Parts: sequence; C-alpha cells; structure tokens
Amino acid sequence: MSDIDEPSTGEPSPPEGAPARPGLSRRALLFGGIAVGGLAALGGGALVYREIRRSAGPEGTWVKLSPIVPVPDALPREQSPAFEEPGTDTTVAVWAHADDDIIFANPHLSTVIASGATLRTIFVTAGDAGRGLAYAQQREAGIRAAYDLMRGSTAPWETREITLLSGARVTRFVPSDDPRLSVTVLRLPDGNLSAKGFPSTGDAGLTQLINGIVPALKPIDDGPTLDAGRLSDTIAELIHAGGADRITTNIPHESAFARGDHPDHSCVGSLVRAVAPSVGMAADAVTYYIGYPSQHEPANVFGTELDGKVDVYEMYAAHDPVVTCDGPAACLAQPGFGQWLRRSYAKGDAELRLA
Repeated sequence: MSDIDEPSTGEPSPPEGAPARPGLSRRALLFGGIAVGGLAALGGGALVYREIRRSAGPEGTWVKLSPIVPVPDALPREQSPAFEEPGTDTTVAVWAHADDDIIFANPHLSTVIASGATLRTIFVTAGDAGRGLAYAQQREAGIRAAYDLMRGSTAPWETREITLLSGARVTRFVPSDDPRLSVTVLRLPDGNLSAKGFPSTGDAGLTQLINGIVPALKPIDDGPTLDAGRLSDTIAELIHAGGADRITTNIPHESAFARGDHPDHSCVGSLVRAVAPSVGMAADAVTYYIGYPSQHEPANVFGTELDGKVDVYEMYAAHDPVVTCDGPAACLAQPGFGQWLRRSYAKGDAELRLA
C-alpha cells in the first residue's frame, strides 16, 4: 500500500456496539479543509504551529504560573449592571476562547441547551491570534451560529455593551427569542501557544498579567485596561450576575491535565478556581474540561453524538476563515481538531490531580 493512501489518524477503534467511523487517509489530512505549507494558523484559541502533523494536534508551552492574587474578599452590595434574570438550573461557563466550549465541552453543552436549562457563557480573551478585532468578531459570529444550531432557532441576537462595577467593559449577546442564553466577551488579547502574546497586541497575554510581567492588559476593542485585581473582580462579578448554580471552565494550570494545554486555557481555569469561593460556589459545583491534552486520552464521543458535535463545530468554522472545513470529513481531518472533537473529558475538583 502506498504511503499516500495509508490511514494515519492513530485513532482507536470504537467500543463494541458503537458505529464505525471511516478511516482518514493522509491525503484527507493534507487536503481536508486546511491549507498546508509554511506557517499554519489554526483556531481553537488561535493555535499557531509550524508543521502539520498527521495524528496529533499542537501543544502549548508550559510556563510556571503565579498564584491568582488578589481575589475578591466579598461581592459588592450593589447589583451588577451585568445582572441577568434568574433562570432554571443555571450554568455559567467561563472559557478562554470562542470555540473552547463547542470543542471540549460538547456533547454536554448541546444537552444543557436542549434541556431548557439556563446557560450564561463568558469568553475571556478575543482569540484574535494577533489578527485584530475583525477576526475576533468573526469567531464570535461563529459561536452565535453554533448556538443557533444547538437551540434550533436563527432569530437575531441583541447586542449590548456593559460597564461593570469592576470598571471593565464587556459586550453581551442575547438571542431575541431566548433570554435563558447569553454570550459575554471581554476581548482581552490572545496569549499565543508560546504564552508570549503577539506583537500586534504588545507581546502580552493572561500569563504575563498573572505573573506580573505586565501591569495590565488592554482589550483589543479599546475597552478599559484590566490589572490582575480588576480581572479577578470582573470574573467574579460576571459569575455572580449570571446566577450560577454551577460553573464549567477550562482545566486550571495547577492540574496535571493542563500540561501541554494552551496557556490561556490554564490561566482561565485557574482564575475561575480561585474566585469561585468568593461568589459562594462550592468546589464540587465547578467542572473543568480537558483541552488540548484530551487528544492523548481514548476517544469517547461516537455515533450520533459525534455527528452532532461535528455539525456544531462546522457551523462555527464556516465563520472562522482560519479553520473553515467543507463537510464533516474535512473537519475531522484537521490535525488536533479531529482528535478533540472525538473526545470530551470533564473533571471535578477532586479529580484534577493537583501538582
């Protein structure tokens, strides 16, 4: 058999009784919806890596992260301008980048939306990859389209800018026909796989802010700058304003499961874990999803669940020019994304294997 036609996904067979998946050839990996050659920039948090690998996605640089300080001592007595009417069984989801939720937390995400429960989603960085606000807004449009598919409606979303008690300014999107859902974006600069940021945004990101290398971060939409204290206050304020019964977020830096993850993922997970007690959230009310390193775990999303997850991702990707894929097979052929889409691993605080 020639090398060009040899299956090369490195994926395990599905468990007995699960629907079979077609093998993905090297040709499919090379030409299935992504550009090959030179520097390939992929989404999922602005992935940037120098070579296309057949069976594995990129890994982030491991950088020591300082403890999250300061954290809020108590919530302000005044009601936040970001207050949202209490819903049923409310999840507040806090993610580093627009697409972390649909890649790492689905199919659970679709189940939450389909159940009629309330979901308040927060994206901390713009996931801009140094490409500017227009690209970040394309990613945000992709997330709204993905949520439309999951909720079964294409009614327009209303947009509102909100200045918080913390002093931060955020943008919130709410479906005009479904107020139990909302998406709020802070648009802080993407920290890059290297944890060093991008030249166009001052070579700075969450890692440098938490480690004290830079005193503050400027959102890419020219909102007010956020120092470490204001960022912690902002995350706490938004979680409380959303009326959380539970939280979902990225794996924190202090977990063994964070090794090789995008540095922004680790920072956001650590921020949420640090501030959750200040908003009255018990440790067992927070669920953390493994990011990039999930590719090293056994595949656990198959059949109709995988089909639905890929459909949602494809809807998002149609708006993101970096990762656009023409059909499910092409989406599953993307290095990294194909592995992540076939997996979703949630961990409670007691399961984090803390360092």
